[in-house]
Amino acid sequence: MKVRALPKDPGPAGWDALLGPPPKPVPLTEATTADIIIIGAGFAGLAAARQASLLDPSARIAILEAARVGEGPAGRNSGFMIDLPHDLSSQDYGGQIEADRSTTCDNRRAIDFAAQMAVDFDLPQDAFVKSGKINGAASEKGLKHNQDYARHLSAMAEPFELLDAAQMQQITGSRYYRAGLYTPGTAMVQPALFVRGVAGGLRSNRVSLYENSPVTALEKKGDWIAQTPQGQVTAPKVILAVNGHLQSFGYMPRQLMHVFTYASLTRALSETEIAELGGEPTWGLTPSDPLGTTVRRISGRGGHRILIRNRFTYEPNLEVSDTALAKICAGHDASFAARFPNLKGVEMSHRWGGRLCLSLNGVQVVGELEEGLYSACVQNGLGTARGTLAGLLAAEHATGHSSEALERALAAPAPRSLPPKPIAKIGATARLKWGEWRAGREL
Repeated sequence: MKVRALPKDPGPAGWDALLGPPPKPVPLTEATTADIIIIGAGFAGLAAARQASLLDPSARIAILEAARVGEGPAGRNSGFMIDLPHDLSSQDYGGQIEADRSTTCDNRRAIDFAAQMAVDFDLPQDAFVKSGKINGAASEKGLKHNQDYARHLSAMAEPFELLDAAQMQQITGSRYYRAGLYTPGTAMVQPALFVRGVAGGLRSNRVSLYENSPVTALEKKGDWIAQTPQGQVTAPKVILAVNGHLQSFGYMPRQLMHVFTYASLTRALSETEIAELGGEPTWGLTPSDPLGTTVRRISGRGGHRILIRNRFTYEPNLEVSDTALAKICAGHDASFAARFPNLKGVEMSHRWGGRLCLSLNGVQVVGELEEGLYSACVQNGLGTARGTLAGLLAAEHATGHSSEALERALAAPAPRSLPPKPIAKIGATARLKWGEWRAGREL
């Protein structure tokens, strides 16, 4: 398998930039061997490495990361590790009750696993906090979405709290929202801080991490050989933890949808601006409409800042130009101004895009692709929770262990085929634009 191109991540991720430069990278510069090769050091790859090292403490593990840890998609998401159903293609995030209960159980296992890594590797508090999240509603349609979601959660016997406009203003400092729906199980992460910390904690005499080491070829000659620009690793087992980049290795042709979403992060607020805003120092809000605007307020390292995330584009070539990024992110200024008119003059200091990979039927690709080659891919827009889950399940499979969650993953159907590329591009783009138009004030 020749990997001829790497995805392009537009704009430097703000989360990573807030941390300052990382230690000098260690690329792979020689031929070496391992028991397990893990390709990708995002949420899935790091979870796979941790789980494999726990299940087989004697295993020698080599992690190959194309860039720097935290620079790729893992460091570009909004930082919501959501436990409940969160289907971006649905009207109220939910699906069938029993399926959603299984999904919630699996997501919570992933969150608990991430929480334990945060403890084991002594990560800073702002790297991982189980604080819950709010679904914000700014319109009549948004109110109905939240009411539908509340009924769905009631049927699942899940706890939630409905918030009125005054409570929303008390939390967010904004008068934009008419109501909210709070659920307690979501963990909020500083994604770049989390993956950097876990990567550092994993390094040992049995776990090696090679950054700036993209895999350019993967072949099986008895064992698997992963080739990088300056070296190679040979091992009997490989875990691909590369999400949609899986297609670059030759798997799931015409079965995966590559979508980018975009975020902007303000500069640090001044003391005067903090007082003018009011509200709580940290909170996370997802939109009642799946294609609306996600908002976070953070504090701590980097100061008090607000993140705005919205817009989706279908990009089957896994690239977005800097020009397109600038045009899309300029719209974030309007979303920010509508919600926080009392912060006029607060500029955005970082703008970036991040890759999502979805399947038409919402399934992941977790399993053995070929003898000794395992996949922990296709996170369907929930890279933190579902990526962590996919990684730990792939590690279970590779080391000969099992669990109910793994059995569910292995029993899932394959991703449904997409229409021919031009038709898929036209159809997906039209569907996204229509969905954003329907989101109305939620966008």
